[in-house]
Amino acid sequence: MMREMPTARKMLRIALFYLMLLIIVLFTILPFLWMLSSSFKGSEAIRTIPIRWIPERPTLEGYQKVFHMQGFSFARSSLNSLLLAIACTIVAVGSAAMAAFVFAKLPFRGSNKLFGLYLATMMIPGTVTMVPNYIILRMLGLLDTYTGLILPSLANAFGVFLMRQSMMSVNDAYMESAYLDGASLYCIFLQIMLPMVMPTLSTMVLLSFMGSWNSYLWPLIVLTSTDKQTLQVVLGNMNGMYKNNEHVLMAGAVLTILPILVVYLISQRYVDQGISLGGLK
Repeated sequence: MMREMPTARKMLRIALFYLMLLIIVLFTILPFLWMLSSSFKGSEAIRTIPIRWIPERPTLEGYQKVFHMQGFSFARSSLNSLLLAIACTIVAVGSAAMAAFVFAKLPFRGSNKLFGLYLATMMIPGTVTMVPNYIILRMLGLLDTYTGLILPSLANAFGVFLMRQSMMSVNDAYMESAYLDGASLYCIFLQIMLPMVMPTLSTMVLLSFMGSWNSYLWPLIVLTSTDKQTLQVVLGNMNGMYKNNEHVLMAGAVLTILPILVVYLISQRYVDQGISLGGLK
């Protein structure tokens, strides 16, 4: 009996723990289920009380209105966001990986102090640097251009930190063996280092893509042409156009999160491992 009591208490704790997790998951996923359900309802059915989670008369009216907006092209803005997200991800991940490789494996005089100074920029809110960045882009004539949106991605202190921590865990013997075999620094970086930190690299790709795809304020400030606007800006304009048609807004939101889900499902198995290797346990 004395041995059974701790086992029973342990099982009770485990059951309560999973019950608590289940409740948290339900509260987290309910808004998404309501959004998906509402996107297939009409404008009247969405206001029905009590809430009908399964539409009695499913309709694609919301999705049709999304693709037939006056003054805006949902398809064009989606393509703009996709191309910009890919470009920003390549620039952010590429620059962060190269800088991290230098800080982790090619030490130079004052590298630790420079790295610490670079990390200190993480304490500066992004909204503080928007005005200086805007002035620089205006002086360079890069306003209302995609280049103006992509350039700030070069400075990614968090990405450099994450990649550096992962690269420091790689044994230097791999680089030394490659040097003895006549491999160049370029080949070592691409063919040895990057494959060995692939989990962290995949995590960086996911985080960078999500950040760029969900960006709203910076594209709103930089871009002025309607045909260049990103999806998040168009969704913001939809709030004014369809404020009494919630099913249209929900349809737009559903279409917006689909690319994020696809990218996450592709890189999900690397995310936890990559963050752990990056020193963020």
